[in-house]
Amino acid sequence: MASTATELKTEPTGQSHPDGSVAVAVDNLHVRFGSGASTVTALKGVSVDIAEGALVTMIGPSGCGKSTLLRAIADLAPASEGDIKVHGGSPRHARESRDFAFVFQDATLLPWRNAIDNVKLPLEVGGQGSNHADPEELLTLVGLKGREKALPDELSGGMRQRVAIARALVTRPRILLMDEPFGALDEITRDKLNEELLRIWTETGTTIMFVTHSIPEAAFLGQKVLVLAANPGTVKEYMPVDLPFPRNLAMRDTLEFIEITARLRKLLEEC
Repeated sequence: MASTATELKTEPTGQSHPDGSVAVAVDNLHVRFGSGASTVTALKGVSVDIAEGALVTMIGPSGCGKSTLLRAIADLAPASEGDIKVHGGSPRHARESRDFAFVFQDATLLPWRNAIDNVKLPLEVGGQGSNHADPEELLTLVGLKGREKALPDELSGGMRQRVAIARALVTRPRILLMDEPFGALDEITRDKLNEELLRIWTETGTTIMFVTHSIPEAAFLGQKVLVLAANPGTVKEYMPVDLPFPRNLAMRDTLEFIEITARLRKLLEEC
């Protein structure tokens, strides 16, 4: 693949893979921590398929295992029972192949490195190889052209998260795992980044799993919303979002959107 951001795209705009292939298959997953009387079951019997090229959002009460599920998929939390397949292989193989990238709530940029050097960091740590994106093109993709030399403390919170997204994409991951990446931002900045994320997803075709506590954010971004119940974490519902792409913020004022968020709220209230 050529190393330009405009050539990162792998799927048709706003669509899952046309042949229905599965990026992540989770089958009867149990994750437990501790032992004996102190054992805590974080996830119990979770089964879900994430289509190649899909954008799936995940909501649920605090402590329901949303982050644990992401970590298990990325081979960062061991499964106690059940099975996870990533592109047909093990999470360990996918991690070693750098199929994953994480974006967290905190951008975790190195304060002494400017934006372009922060984006380059995974290439320096893990080796560049032949299949990586151009960092400068990625900063253009996330809307930061001209800010390549800016240090993190010279950027707003939203800009720092844009750098974090560019950094995550630099190794061309097939799956982007996002754990409340916009949770600490003000509402206006969050709205802008929601639109930006949809644009980036459209242009790259990357499979995205996105954790949020915001019901409107989950409905606006997701092709499907995975709702987890708590104590222990189980699948409450895996709900399709019947809204067309491309999406814009004006959609949130429509009756269809309001009905979707009301249904999601009801599901959460039942968890």
